[in-house]
Amino acid sequence: MFDALGDKLEGVFKRLRGEGTISEKNVKEAMREIKMALLEADVNFKVVKKFTKDCTEKALGQEVLKGINPGQQMVKIVHDELVEMMGGKVAGLDIKPSKVNPIVLFGLQGAGKTTFAAKLAKRLKKQGKRVMLAACDRQRPAAIKQLETLGGQIDIPVVAMEGETDPVKVAKSAMELADRESADVLILDTAGRLHVDDQLMDQLKRLKAAVKPIHSLLVADAMTGQDAVNVAEAFHEQIGIDGVCLSKLDGDARGGAALSIRAVTGQPIRFASIGEKLDDLEEFHPDRMASRILGMGDVLTLVEKAQENLDVEAAEKMSAKMMKAEFDLQDFLDQMEQVKRMGSVKDLLGMIPGVGRQIKDLDLDDSQLTRVGCIIQSMTAQERTKPEVIGQSRKERIARGSGTTVNDVNALLKQFKTMKKMMKGMVGSVMGGKKGKRRRGFRGSGLPMAPGGLPGGGSIPPGLMPGR
Repeated sequence: MFDALGDKLEGVFKRLRGEGTISEKNVKEAMREIKMALLEADVNFKVVKKFTKDCTEKALGQEVLKGINPGQQMVKIVHDELVEMMGGKVAGLDIKPSKVNPIVLFGLQGAGKTTFAAKLAKRLKKQGKRVMLAACDRQRPAAIKQLETLGGQIDIPVVAMEGETDPVKVAKSAMELADRESADVLILDTAGRLHVDDQLMDQLKRLKAAVKPIHSLLVADAMTGQDAVNVAEAFHEQIGIDGVCLSKLDGDARGGAALSIRAVTGQPIRFASIGEKLDDLEEFHPDRMASRILGMGDVLTLVEKAQENLDVEAAEKMSAKMMKAEFDLQDFLDQMEQVKRMGSVKDLLGMIPGVGRQIKDLDLDDSQLTRVGCIIQSMTAQERTKPEVIGQSRKERIARGSGTTVNDVNALLKQFKTMKKMMKGMVGSVMGGKKGKRRRGFRGSGLPMAPGGLPGGGSIPPGLMPGR
């Protein structure tokens, strides 16, 4: 979403790096360009005006004037101001123990509330919470069925009450059932509505009064830019919200909503939906988002994904085999499956500092992972552990079985052989201090880092490395 903005800011910083020191002239020139970049990204004008004013004041301070690298100084200033603009710190949910915690979701029609409700429910369930869903959207055809289907996929009960037209009655009944079932959280999915529809807005006020939610969250479509900001402001004024959840943050849009909502409404962005899968939901971290915008990566999120999705014990064993260059194609298939659980390969690579900008134009299609997996799965157990036995006739059989070509099979075997040879050559550089001790790839993560790879011993599959 922020590629265009990031590229323009990078251009500003690059020009500043060529300056001897920060001066009033080059600061004003840089701020003029940054202002235009933010406006083109659909950031609210008043927010842009304050942002550039604060950056200018800091850039012209004595502390910065003594700096020896104007470009890096400006990166830090802009980064800190972006973090402040987006709220400063992560705003989690306040779930109280020993009671039902109702969370009401609302917003415009088509913003993605129902899918978001399921994503949030799954996330809370993984954290050990007993969660229930309530279908309070009685306006949209098939809304109840959609929520029931999503609830079934994540094994979470849905209060549907087919035939009831009053969402307030549904909400009250759901609260009573959640209390009897000792649920920790009840997520209420409401119908989409315009903030100028007085009747539906009054209905939402009555629903809030009936369940007294611990959180009233607006689900806003990040791709609508300033419209999302205006909707958030209107809903907050009329009903009162205590957080915004951005859906479709992975879309091809300018990103102004993410940068403006907190400053305009005073309410934090609590979550960001970054994909279509029910696992594609992240807490919104202003500092990490600022780092992504500036091409500085997001190692913390990468580590969290690794810790959440990787089998640590299996990763340790895999890492040990890789350090000795003893891993085979079956091991490779296993680690590739673990990497796939972490998300899109391109997204994962983009979290590595310095890599995001380099790969943004590369076509890193995750279907390549599937193709590699099909080739390996078409091999016998012996062929996976001893790929050197694979001759021409075996390659032809494997190609037929995987729906690929002999050239594809040859390419995989060649790249796998090259990777093993590279591992052998790198073992000495990875072994640190006393013999037998591995250096940690991500300090504090508890997950060893394979050479050229991902946390937990996972490496980037052959054919997906930038430049290959």
